[in-house]
Amino acid sequence: MRNTVSVLDISVDNVTMEEAVERFKILLSEPKVHTIYTPNAEIMMAAHRDPELKKILTEADMLLPDGAGVVLASKIIGTPLKERVAGFDFTVECFKLSSKMNINYFFLGGKPGVAEEAAAKVKIDNPDIKIVGIRDGYFTSEEEPKIIESINSSKADVLLVGLGAPKQEKWIHKNKDKLNVKVCIGVGGTFDGLSGKAKRAPAFFRNNGLEWLYRLYKEPWRYKRMMDLPRFILLVTFKKLGLKK
Repeated sequence: MRNTVSVLDISVDNVTMEEAVERFKILLSEPKVHTIYTPNAEIMMAAHRDPELKKILTEADMLLPDGAGVVLASKIIGTPLKERVAGFDFTVECFKLSSKMNINYFFLGGKPGVAEEAAAKVKIDNPDIKIVGIRDGYFTSEEEPKIIESINSSKADVLLVGLGAPKQEKWIHKNKDKLNVKVCIGVGGTFDGLSGKAKRAPAFFRNNGLEWLYRLYKEPWRYKRMMDLPRFILLVTFKKLGLKK
């Protein structure tokens, strides 16, 4: 039975990284297609505004608290999550199972060439990993049937979709009944991070809930989107106090 915390009426899994990986292993052993998403405060706010996205997140088989803002919100509510489980780190931990489990991965997303570079880097640390297919994220709706056919024919167990939120969540939701994989994971910019195209925040910022500050420093043009973090915290606080917002 899942242990979850409700944040703005969305059930977020209350797990450690180790527990999340164990849950991933269980989902792999079950027959149907499962979905895993890793929302941060920005995505949670998007879901608050978008009923379709909210429904998709609530129907996920595992919803991991990617951002420090989500963990902070759970503390404000009074039901604190155990820890932040970053999507990038979770994906890397799943790769480590390659030497113990026979898992086939398919990489979908990123700019042309990025997923290939990410796969090459992943294979350095995980030489036993099986990456059975790679496709960039630049395609039209007319190309989707052929892409889905390619994923299915590859015999992939895990489909990593890096199309950015909320596009990746909506793409997975729309197509999951056509896929023969066991687990679909929305991985955002993970391919950029794995390939080295995007530099992750230093450990100090990640460990102290300040990754957003580092990103703002590196990408100041994102400030409008990042305003969703204080909006999210205010919304959670108002709801906790029973105030309208």
